[in-house]
Amino acid sequence: MKNPTKEQTSRLTVTAAQAGARLDKWLSDHISDISRSRIQSLLAAGHIHQGGRTINDASYRVKPGEEFLITIPPAVEAVPQPEAIPLSVVHEDSELIVIDKPAGLVVHPGAGNWHGTLVHALLAHCGDSLSGIGGVRRPGIVHRLDKQTSGLLVAAKTDRAHASLAAQFAAHTVERSYLALAWGAPHPAHGRIVTQIGRSAANRQKMAVRPSGGRGAITNYEILRRFGDPLNPVISLLRCRLETGRTHQIRVHMAHLGHAILGDPVYGGGRSRAKGLPEEAQEAISGLGRQALHAASLGFQHPLNHQFLRFDSELPDDMARLLEILERI
Repeated sequence: MKNPTKEQTSRLTVTAAQAGARLDKWLSDHISDISRSRIQSLLAAGHIHQGGRTINDASYRVKPGEEFLITIPPAVEAVPQPEAIPLSVVHEDSELIVIDKPAGLVVHPGAGNWHGTLVHALLAHCGDSLSGIGGVRRPGIVHRLDKQTSGLLVAAKTDRAHASLAAQFAAHTVERSYLALAWGAPHPAHGRIVTQIGRSAANRQKMAVRPSGGRGAITNYEILRRFGDPLNPVISLLRCRLETGRTHQIRVHMAHLGHAILGDPVYGGGRSRAKGLPEEAQEAISGLGRQALHAASLGFQHPLNHQFLRFDSELPDDMARLLEILERI
């Protein structure tokens, strides 16, 4: 849609070669700016007409010579209000925006975090360039990072980008890798963790590896550095690549292996091991105030030109400083 703040109308005529196609599919093929699900919602809301009559049936089969009038109302304002929160923008174009999120910033409004989130910040930053996701002028959040996880995150600015990115995440074709500092060192030095993750039966506020009843979760890891005794490292630097994106996935998987992420307030067992470290290292670990987990790289296909984009983010200052200290032990 060229101007998301004004009502748009389109007239489309069915050719002989197109006869018999489902109406929602035919319309989505010919209106590139909005998704098929958005077309279906327009049908349900009575915004599509043919020959003076309203068509609500998405499965209606189009006939040669039929002309359809499509009215696309302006995107309504999002419920969250824009807030001028500084953002580190890595890439931005008409379809999407890539942010390097700092630790401490919540991605989406929710209980206890109704203000000051990334969504509020994006509403202010993007303004009218948001053409609307599902008819609402808001950023399309297709994946999230935990509040205290830093790093790269992509958000859609259009329906088309939202549908494309969501499909790529669902198909596991998005490349995502994280850097993490963990207690000890997993054995073997690189591996693939395949489990189911669901709510913990003992604590519903936590996620856990479950024998059944969870959702499939796959994390690939490799050790990049070991710190301390080479035969019995105190801490290791890991690269973790996600094939799926379950809640707290890396944190849960590493804790499941017995190598929880440093500073993790929920799954971070093994803190007593810090007592054997130099005082400077102990202070740096306790001063993190969060899990030492950073979304370091992100790669996906651009929804418009299909070019593969890849972005990298350096370690934030808190993790970089801790790494420098660990290199001296």
